[in-house]
Amino acid sequence: MSDKLKIKLSIANRVYPLTIDPSQEEGLRKAAKNIEVMIKKFEQSYSVRDKQDVLAMCALQFASQVEQKSIDKTNINEHVEEKLVALNSLLDSHIGS
Repeated sequence: MSDKLKIKLSIANRVYPLTIDPSQEEGLRKAAKNIEVMIKKFEQSYSVRDKQDVLAMCALQFASQVEQKSIDKTNINEHVEEKLVALNSLLDSHIGS
């Protein structure tokens, strides 16, 4: 049985206590760090002072990255499938000869 780990993450000047599986710690800490970096970037690039707006912009940025990766993966899978069908046809034509 895996023991739970209690950690505290700081995001936008707030501390969030979490109880997690030890295997999740690295990913959560990296995610929190990425959010903090993005917050600073948005605050420097735009004259946004409301943390709620900055956090919403961060959420949108991360969500759009996830969606884009999903779209890209689908496009790659379709391309690979087309190539495999073409290769299969080519093999069939050589074997059938």
